[in-house]
Formats: sequence, C-alpha cells, structure tokens
Amino acid sequence: MNSGLVSTSHLVLGLLARGERHGYDLKREHDLRFPSARPLAYGQIYATLERMQRQGLVDAVSRERVDGPDRTTFRMTRQGRKELTTWLAEVETPAPFVTNLFATKVTLALLTGDEGAAADYLRRQRQAHLARMRDYTRVKTDPESSLSQVLAADYALSHLDADLRWMETALDRVTGLTEEMP
Repeated sequence: MNSGLVSTSHLVLGLLARGERHGYDLKREHDLRFPSARPLAYGQIYATLERMQRQGLVDAVSRERVDGPDRTTFRMTRQGRKELTTWLAEVETPAPFVTNLFATKVTLALLTGDEGAAADYLRRQRQAHLARMRDYTRVKTDPESSLSQVLAADYALSHLDADLRWMETALDRVTGLTEEMP
C-alpha cells in the first residue's frame, strides 16, 4: 500500500526518475508526455514539490535565476525512489462505481424523455463521439505524432468506442422497456 500521496506527487516522482529538473521543466514534460491529460498548473507543480521536499521524497539541488524568478532544481531521494517503485508495482483496483456526466445525462434523457427524443439525443451524441474519434485517429496516424500522443489517442479512442457501444445498448434496453409497458 502506498503512503497516500496524491497522484500529482507520483506523477512528479515519475518525471523526476529520468534526472534532475525544475518545476518549469516538469510542467513542460508533463504536457509533452500526457498531451490528453488534464493540464497541471505551474503553481500545482511547485506546491507539490514543496510538499514532497518536506516529506523527504525530493531534494533541492541548485537554484538559478533565468529571466525572472529563481528556478530550483529538484532530484528524487532514495525515499522518493522507493515510493515511486512501490506505487508503480501496485495494481489499480477497478472503481466500484462508474459515473460520468455523459452516462448520467444519457440515462436521464432516456428515462425522462419519450423514445423519439431519447433516440434523437443519442444520434446527436453519437455524431459528437464520431467527430472526436476522427480527431484522435488523425493524431495517431500523423507521422509527426509522438509515442505519447499516439498512446493517448489509442486510450481515448477505446473509451469513446466503449461509450458508443453503451449508447447502443442503452437505447436497445430502453426501447425494450418501453415496448413492455402497458
């Protein structure tokens, strides 16, 4: 079991595993390695580094001034390496509850609207999903895309495909329930 660090801490430790970096470099590398992830703010990176330094997971190794504020370079400590290794070895338990705005909205649209309105909503939502899938397909087939971008696109495409299959199943189920009602 890990020490309960927030995922940002583990992310920063993972980025530091390749060598010393300052917050600005960590933010840039995050954006490069995880192009489809929720963006991290510089302040979030620096606050995480400060907390991790207090916990003994990173050390400040140098400070320099480059066209603005001081930049502190950090490195992972042995304790930080152990924490990262432990965290990476842990298998993630699938979430017991699965929810997102899309699934909630589709369910409510199907259950509160008439069948025609629900079918229309699902067709429009399907079109939005297909358009996003075309965007990700362009990314993964672009020879200029990095491995990180291709992996992120593959992951997103798998989730969008699952959403499309769920939409079809939901519509079939609700249509079947509607037909059974007196």
